[in-house]
Amino acid sequence: MLTKKQIEDWLLLMNIENYVINDDLSVDVNGNAIISHKQLTKIPVKFGSVSGNFYCAFNKLTSLENCPTSVGVDFNCYHNNLTSLEHGPTSVGRGFYCSSNRLTSLEHCPTSVGGVFSCSDNNLTSLEHGPTSVGGDFYCDGNKDLVSIEHCPSLVGGHFYCYNNTLSSLEHCPISVGGDFIAGDIKVKCSPAVSKWLITKQKELFFIIDNPSPDMVALYQMLWEL
Repeated sequence: MLTKKQIEDWLLLMNIENYVINDDLSVDVNGNAIISHKQLTKIPVKFGSVSGNFYCAFNKLTSLENCPTSVGVDFNCYHNNLTSLEHGPTSVGRGFYCSSNRLTSLEHCPTSVGGVFSCSDNNLTSLEHGPTSVGGDFYCDGNKDLVSIEHCPSLVGGHFYCYNNTLSSLEHCPISVGGDFIAGDIKVKCSPAVSKWLITKQKELFFIIDNPSPDMVALYQMLWEL
């Protein structure tokens, strides 16, 4: 464990200011804590809460150990070597970005995210344990082994991106999507349940689909005639 002096020296090196070192040597930051692009293999200082953004992207982290439990704005661990979200924050005020890692599960992520949630370009096979509500955009694209959007958020305030996966169905879609629903490479017929959901969305819905099936083309045309 680092001494208080070693913690202060590291925080100075990371240009982190406006902090308090607690009795247990955890660090609370009133503002941002940006430790991206530092070639870190681990986070040596235990963070408690960060009122602003916490960025640890573009490092070589294999664990989120010592990350803050609470982040007031955005949490970004993009582009590391993470296989789990364990030790990550349970509360974020706005966005949660965990794309471009090696995640196989969304376990340990927050249940609700006020802004964007992005888990693109991982090794996910399921959206189980993901947030149930996302205030901004939701990204799950680029997970090659993801065959279903079951367990996706029921409420998405922004756009929903699920292209570049291996989806065989659009069942289990969110109850509400505030923006566009973008699903590429869907080459299967719509089931009655999916068609009903699409018709309910009507012109609020926009699909970008590569090589759509004839049924999908007909459905798309029907939507825009409503």
